[in-house]
Amino acid sequence: MKFEKIVVASHNQGKINEFKTMLEPYHIEVVSAGELELPDVEETGTTFEENARLKAETLAAQCGLPCLADDSGLCVNALDGRPGVYSARYAPNRDFNKGMEMLLAELSKSRSKDRSAYFACVLALAMPGGGCQIFEGRVDGEIALEPRGAAGFGYDPIFVPKGYDRTFAEFSKEAKNQISHRGRAFGQFENFLKASLA
Repeated sequence: MKFEKIVVASHNQGKINEFKTMLEPYHIEVVSAGELELPDVEETGTTFEENARLKAETLAAQCGLPCLADDSGLCVNALDGRPGVYSARYAPNRDFNKGMEMLLAELSKSRSKDRSAYFACVLALAMPGGGCQIFEGRVDGEIALEPRGAAGFGYDPIFVPKGYDRTFAEFSKEAKNQISHRGRAFGQFENFLKASLA
């Protein structure tokens, strides 16, 4: 099966740009839900997979094109896995600077000294005629004491991946994609694409 065009079910420009970079070698046209004036799909699921599947299947049915959706979030162990699937909504009006402030304040009040956390990502690729493939990625790390770096988006400035001493916001886009949760889920998606093109 050859993919000529894929719709990314997102209005988040940072996320869309990451997907465009990742799909560039495959000469697949990437369009966003926003460009096609498709509405945001309400995330009513309680897991990353439920939300990714819901967004991909809803928009694929609406636009008649293969649709790639992701749901991802930051899970902080000392906060019982929060913000998790509510990561975007945890930040007031999706202002991640305020979201990071709140998270760091909440963590500093926690009795636990544990700063371990992980980013999780589930990608769902839905076909307009039905059928959905799921790809998952995760990266472990810890929460920095304060935001550092100007690259990336979301909670990247406070997440230090395991084995490194810098936050995701201090990585180049290419270096982050190689080790990130989205990059790892995308690696599985890439294997699926290669098999489809074979």
